[in-house]
Amino acid sequence: MGYALLAGAIAAEVAATTAMKYSDGFSRLWPSLLTALGYVVSFALLAQTLKTVGIGTAYAIWSGIGTATIAVIGLALFGEALTFTKVAGILLIVGGVVVLNLGGAH
Repeated sequence: MGYALLAGAIAAEVAATTAMKYSDGFSRLWPSLLTALGYVVSFALLAQTLKTVGIGTAYAIWSGIGTATIAVIGLALFGEALTFTKVAGILLIVGGVVVLNLGGAH
């Protein structure tokens, strides 16, 4: 159940960060409200996750997968450039999360 909550926390964080881009520096009401709501939901779900998943593992997965997903969204929705450096960074993030999990996800 902890990892299902963590997946929800990641989804909420990604939605909030994407909405933040659309908020135009918090000058647009609805994207700004969605940003705030998304982060509240994300942190609430992350807090519940920490009841059953170790803090280091949970935070590594939450931040790593969230960062990699936002990088891909930046490419797909906002026309950000795909560079070797960006691809290498995303792969290193995902690899780091995998290595942390191989070290023991308790």
